[in-house]
Amino acid sequence: MAALIGAARAPDFPAEIALVLSNRGDAGGLALAKQAGVATAAVDHKIYAGRDEFEGSMQALLEIHRIDLICLAGFMRILSAPFVARWQGRMINIHPSLLPSFRGLNTHARAIETGVKIHGCTVHFVEPELDSGPIIAQATVVVRDDDTPESLGARVLAQEHELYPSALALVAAGRVYRDGGRTRIAISR
Repeated sequence: MAALIGAARAPDFPAEIALVLSNRGDAGGLALAKQAGVATAAVDHKIYAGRDEFEGSMQALLEIHRIDLICLAGFMRILSAPFVARWQGRMINIHPSLLPSFRGLNTHARAIETGVKIHGCTVHFVEPELDSGPIIAQATVVVRDDDTPESLGARVLAQEHELYPSALALVAAGRVYRDGGRTRIAISR
């Protein structure tokens, strides 16, 4: 999230970060966003009777702030199929693995356990199924023999900070389009 805010400060960046929204009032990203002068809001999922009410409150805030595109960054709640469908093609996420490998949690430990030689991160359009959707961009890191989940995770995180702003810029500029279950990137001339 901080990388997205930083990138959006550039005058030629094709998107503005207009709101940082969390389901936890104590999320560190909210403080960072406030410091950067970005509007923030917290919608505590625990106070709602169910997912529909929680997502309804989020949707209302997104509409109030006239949000066109959602970038998930550390949002650890599974969103319902109707909410995802409402934002189809306008909600992206970053995941710390080379999807479709290692969906879910503990991706770095699982990559080391499995013995893969290349690991990384993926920016993708969000679909109702967890960590799925057409891939927009990926970045890789070599898995070293002496890696721990923490050391591997740190190198992947550095790639995430580069990849996510670049992918957002492509999507916001209208250069990414869906072609069935895949994406294509239009070459700018």
